[in-house]
Amino acid sequence: MQVNRIANNLLTNKAVLKGLEKISEHGTSFAAGASLLMSLGVRTFSIYNTPDVEKENKFYIMANSITSGLVKFGIVEAIALPIENAVSRIDKNSSKYLTDATLKNFSPQTRSYKFITQIIKLSTGLLTAIPKSILTIALIPVVMDKVFHYNPLEDLKNAVEKFPYKNEASKFFIDSQKLSSYPAFTGIGNKLSRGISKIINNEKVQKFAKQYEMEDEDIYKHTTAITDVLLTSAAVWQTNKSDGIKENCKRVLNYNNIINTAITIMAGYWLDGRVKNHTSKFIESFKQANINNPKLPKYIEGINILRPTIIFAFIYYGLLPIFSTYTSEKLDKFIVNGRKLKSE
Repeated sequence: MQVNRIANNLLTNKAVLKGLEKISEHGTSFAAGASLLMSLGVRTFSIYNTPDVEKENKFYIMANSITSGLVKFGIVEAIALPIENAVSRIDKNSSKYLTDATLKNFSPQTRSYKFITQIIKLSTGLLTAIPKSILTIALIPVVMDKVFHYNPLEDLKNAVEKFPYKNEASKFFIDSQKLSSYPAFTGIGNKLSRGISKIINNEKVQKFAKQYEMEDEDIYKHTTAITDVLLTSAAVWQTNKSDGIKENCKRVLNYNNIINTAITIMAGYWLDGRVKNHTSKFIESFKQANINNPKLPKYIEGINILRPTIIFAFIYYGLLPIFSTYTSEKLDKFIVNGRKLKSE
């Protein structure tokens, strides 16, 4: 009885529920924040301590980890956060943005509504995948020089001097001292909410959401996998084009990114499926404990975001870096040595 009481108190704990609600509202921001912390800390530490790997390759892979975390977080805060806030505004004042027909058959309390709004919020990560990869790879030479004080190319100094984000006004960042000189933009939040509400009010969108609403438990996982594939593909393409990355290190960096993505997706799907099956009883207990709470759909949505985020982060940032760093360099040497033997 005492154990059941403690478990029930945990399931209805206000701090836990508030946390799940925030994750539901800002799932993309939550994932980007977790990614930033793990990229700068755990993953970088693991790469640095990988045995029997050339220091130069370690630095490149560490620089890639740092820039990817920073760029992902920066773009999310600039693009995804306003969209998440716009959806949250619709949730809290639905009568202002949604039609009477929508409120009757597709209200914010329904599973189908949560499904389609989650797709809208997650789409920002998908749509910004290629720009994120391009900017990530472009910043690697700068991190190599400014953070690690390591010049892998004889002309790196000249390359850095030519880097467009050093001496020219950046297209991505605005000088905070000049920010006050720009005119204030009022009402943008409401306009964004109204634009998103038109999507939600669309009958075809509602029909689609109702048809696939049972996929809500996996939508975050599927979107993350597709985004990772786009990120990696763009990263490989941009790495091959880069003048600031040494040629032999390009291959190792590409192998590392491909290995990371492939194993993370495969292992993530497998482990998430196992965890989801084992946590079904917990979900049912959670629903029963909060059955009269009007925010229950948000809490469930938060759990469905939290579970794969933790699993993918555990694999990608915790377990995988040492293996992928070691394997990518050995794979490169194996291929290069094989080519030499054939040429002989």
